[in-house]
Amino acid sequence: MSENRNHWIAQEALLDERVNEALWPGGQKAVDRLAKQGKKPVRELIDRLVDPETRFFELSRLAGFGMGYPGADDVPCGGIVTGIGKIHGNWTMIIANDPRVKAGTYFPITLKKHIRAQAIAEESGLNCVYIADSGGAYLPMQVDVFPDDGHFGSMFYNMARMSAKGLRQVTMSTGGNTAGGAYIVFMACESVMIDRMSYSFLGGPPLVKMATGEVISAEDLGGARVHTHISGGADHFCKSQDEAVDRVREILSLEPVRKIHLHRYEERPPGQPPDRLYDILPVTGSQAIDARAIIDTIADDGVFTEYKKHYAPGRGDNIVTGKIRLKGFPAGIVAANKIGVIFEEAARKAAEWIIRCSHEKIPILFLQGSPGYMIGSDAEHGGIGKYGADMVRAVSCAQVPRIQLVIGQDNGAANYGMSGRAYRPRFVFHTMRSRTSVMSGKSAGGVLLSIEERKRESTGNPMTDEERSHFYEKMVEKYDGEAHPFYCGARLLSDRVLKFTEIRDWLAMALEVSHLQPVGEPSFGNFRF
Repeated sequence: MSENRNHWIAQEALLDERVNEALWPGGQKAVDRLAKQGKKPVRELIDRLVDPETRFFELSRLAGFGMGYPGADDVPCGGIVTGIGKIHGNWTMIIANDPRVKAGTYFPITLKKHIRAQAIAEESGLNCVYIADSGGAYLPMQVDVFPDDGHFGSMFYNMARMSAKGLRQVTMSTGGNTAGGAYIVFMACESVMIDRMSYSFLGGPPLVKMATGEVISAEDLGGARVHTHISGGADHFCKSQDEAVDRVREILSLEPVRKIHLHRYEERPPGQPPDRLYDILPVTGSQAIDARAIIDTIADDGVFTEYKKHYAPGRGDNIVTGKIRLKGFPAGIVAANKIGVIFEEAARKAAEWIIRCSHEKIPILFLQGSPGYMIGSDAEHGGIGKYGADMVRAVSCAQVPRIQLVIGQDNGAANYGMSGRAYRPRFVFHTMRSRTSVMSGKSAGGVLLSIEERKRESTGNPMTDEERSHFYEKMVEKYDGEAHPFYCGARLLSDRVLKFTEIRDWLAMALEVSHLQPVGEPSFGNFRF
């Protein structure tokens, strides 16, 4: 095998290890504990919920590791499972608490993941199914999860707004849902509860006793029979999780199958097999990449209709633009090429192409592997600021669905111009080769070392060679560590870290889901072409 292939297989083995930690918190003991309560692991419920022989595309599996929260440094998978699967042929967002992780309580990262899933659902026009088993907010961090926009109340705000748009909100309660968590049951369009397993109340028995003196059991206070037979807070009474899953599928069975607002051509295999990426992607992010060879592994028949292929040789071709079909879906491409530094000619070409795709109403796939825009007097005099800003402006205003796949360096303003997270692409996918940060570790180390040296010299205490080396290495380690896909995935800077062999399937799903809503008309700001 090639050196590149050996390296990436080893890297993806590390990814498998981290994913295993996320999927099995508490190990077999936690599964056995659920079984004693008559419960299945949440992913087993999801597998029953989605259509047979279809795939559940789970999002953000690396969320929650190394967060440093009080009492919970790791929150595996963010304590919640989110993803997209088909129910009776309709793409549906599924959001499910995992009671194995701190009883399903909500940490800041749990909220961020939950709300991110709702944002994808609302923008794409997906119905939502909630599998609710949560103790509510993580009380030691109430100030970080309760009062602000993007905190606990935003989940229910989003449910109400999506319901008003005709997007079904269906909750299946499989455990206790206390305080704010109770609204996941009460605010659903329809909710399902399970006898002697589901509970929903604004204040649990201990709080009721403390506040009112009343002594009451959880079942009598807010069990399934109470809310389906007495209060009316829930709609469907079931006796097991399996029955509850079947009821949710029944509720959604009469939903019309939604059509995509994009012509899909006949699907064709790629020009090169996807595992070719293991050989052609270099080990380090600073090495040049061949964007056209990468596109050959995802484009149907390897066909790439390139835009301005011969424009400004050596400068304009650090960004490659054009059209492909991916499993029959047409898409525009904006891809970093060679070492990926964006010169003014490349920025101008990319901005023009983004605008063209917007007028043609085709989605745009950004293959990001750029360390940034070119700097220096030649670049400044040539208008890199102006044309870079136009590229950023075009990305900001493009009304078509945008998907970012990071396949290398992802630094500085190139993150912006290539539709990074702040520019609200429909999906952001990373690979084990991705490195997302303001600058590389080497660059950051050099800049910060020079600042530290000047500061120390001004105090009459210049750095020794040993101190310089130690400081530089510490900064490189810090910035490279924070750019790693595990670090970024833990903080939801990506929606999934993909293996190279998964890329084509995930991009096809993203293109299909992104076009369940019609695309609006283009409208752009003040350009300076």
